[in-house]
Amino acid sequence: MDFIYSYGWLIVLVLGIIFYKFVLRVFFGMVIVPEDKIGLVTKKFVLFGANQSLPDGRIIATNGEAGFQAQTLAPGLYWSKWIWQYQIDMTSFTIIPEGKIGLILSKDGKEIPTGRILGRRVDCDNYQDAKSFLDNGGQKGRQTAFITSGSYRINTFIFDISITDQVKIFENMVGIVTALDGDPIPIGQIAGKYVDNHNNFQDFDTFLDHGGNRGLQPQVMLAGSYYINTWAVQIEQNPMTDVPIGHVGVVISYIGEDGKDVTGDSFKHGNIVSKGQRGVWMEPLGPGKYALNQYSTKLELVPTTNLVLNWANARSESHNLDKNLSTITVRSKDGFPFNLDVSQIIHVPANEAPKVIARFGSMNNLVSQVLEPTIGNYFRNSAQDSDVISFLSTRKERQESAKVHIKTVLDEYNVNAVDTLIGDITPPESLMKTLTDRKIAEEEQKTYQTQRMAQEQRQGVEKETAIADMQKEIVRAAQSVEIAQRTADATVKKAEGDATSLKLNVNAEAEATKMRANAEAEATKARAGAQAEATRLNASAEAERISKTGLAEAEKIKAVGKSNADAYQWQVTAMGGDNFTRYKITEEIGKGNIKVIPDVLISGNAGADGSISGLLGLKLMEMIQQKDQNTSTPSDDK
Repeated sequence: MDFIYSYGWLIVLVLGIIFYKFVLRVFFGMVIVPEDKIGLVTKKFVLFGANQSLPDGRIIATNGEAGFQAQTLAPGLYWSKWIWQYQIDMTSFTIIPEGKIGLILSKDGKEIPTGRILGRRVDCDNYQDAKSFLDNGGQKGRQTAFITSGSYRINTFIFDISITDQVKIFENMVGIVTALDGDPIPIGQIAGKYVDNHNNFQDFDTFLDHGGNRGLQPQVMLAGSYYINTWAVQIEQNPMTDVPIGHVGVVISYIGEDGKDVTGDSFKHGNIVSKGQRGVWMEPLGPGKYALNQYSTKLELVPTTNLVLNWANARSESHNLDKNLSTITVRSKDGFPFNLDVSQIIHVPANEAPKVIARFGSMNNLVSQVLEPTIGNYFRNSAQDSDVISFLSTRKERQESAKVHIKTVLDEYNVNAVDTLIGDITPPESLMKTLTDRKIAEEEQKTYQTQRMAQEQRQGVEKETAIADMQKEIVRAAQSVEIAQRTADATVKKAEGDATSLKLNVNAEAEATKMRANAEAEATKARAGAQAEATRLNASAEAERISKTGLAEAEKIKAVGKSNADAYQWQVTAMGGDNFTRYKITEEIGKGNIKVIPDVLISGNAGADGSISGLLGLKLMEMIQQKDQNTSTPSDDK
């Protein structure tokens, strides 16, 4: 006991040190709030005063009433928070990570007006001042405002925080917006009106303040990250609208004010309006990517390049506009059915594309409502005017006629018909066999004609070959004629030369005689002049006579030679080279008295047939030859 009295003060001191917080809390009402905490205060009772209980419908006290207190304790030291009157709950800060937002649900406040689902924003320091929130008219329920990344001293007695991701719109995507709160959409519209200055729906209170409508919104959101209150706005991501090269996009708007038709009185097939109004927009969109709201607008692609459509079972183009087209079956005048493939090339001008869509609604409707019946009926009517054979043989003319007819029809629908082409024509099998047999017969006939021509050409070749083989003889005959002609010319030249030589000799002789006469006359000048003169005159006369005689003889020889040459030429021409040669040989034999056959046949044997003996025959031959020589000698002397 003495020990206790002696050391009691020490024990009290140690216990006080250990339980100082409890002692201070009990005796002095001390509360310490750590730096990373806030103190949520619950008041257990009120000793006296008017504000002893909360008003009806409230759960948070703002004026010292008993219950959950709106005012929180920030980090620090507080006194007079007696343990028997106050309960202090320590809670951590509310932390919103990067890339997240905190959606606020208030458990206390005014009632949200009927027809609305979100409480409006009030000035309350990002919901860290619950008393200001309640005093400024904050509404219970989900709030339009939210808190972004950071640390907040949030009174969790009144506010629940839901952490959610930012909204990210990806590249080449467009965000379609649906507002969950706001005024009702006007009657006759499917989307709300256009509202500005709400920063892509991130400031939803501004959207509501400017009369924004709940439901589908005309605005869209492009790629990026946004702080979107997903209790207020829903975002649906869709790919951007792509208008490829070679196309235009005709926009059909389902929202906006009713516009006035801009095509005038000449076009009465659709409502074409200015951009932004309800209807078909007059201005089409060129190639590119566009952020269109697919729920409030519709885009019809119209090819502006040449478009090929095939009426054929086995062929379809990549655009698939002709996927429902098939081979055309027609019937000829003679009752034969046959199949016909047709290709039609069309072109829709870019400025006419809105009229085509306003009239038909789509390119598929243009094909099914205009092109298919027009082309099919034309060829069916055309086939009934002729038989199958005529149709096949006049294919080119019918193709040109179809092109003109279809172009006239399509011009009325603001479509250009570029060309009409007839493809495969499949006649009936039985008729094809008949045509094939006929064609085979025609080809065989051509074959026979070709063979005949080949034989004729072969005959010509053989004839030319024979002529070529005779060419040697023809050349030889021509050479013989040439030799004969040159021989005749030589004879003529020789005669002319002989005549000239004779003339010179005569002149020389005459000159010599004259000189001798002169010399003799000089020598015998003394003799009688009459005799000299007579001698001179006689010499001159004799010379003149000889000269003229030689000249005449030469002219005669020349004329005879030329005459013989001409005669030879004519005879060769008339008789031919070989015949003329044989004729001259025969003539020479005759002129020379050449005996081709002997007059006496000499035999070496003496027989009963009376033939002369060989020796006697030889002797007789010598006597005959001697007689012939004697006979020919006098003529030669002459």
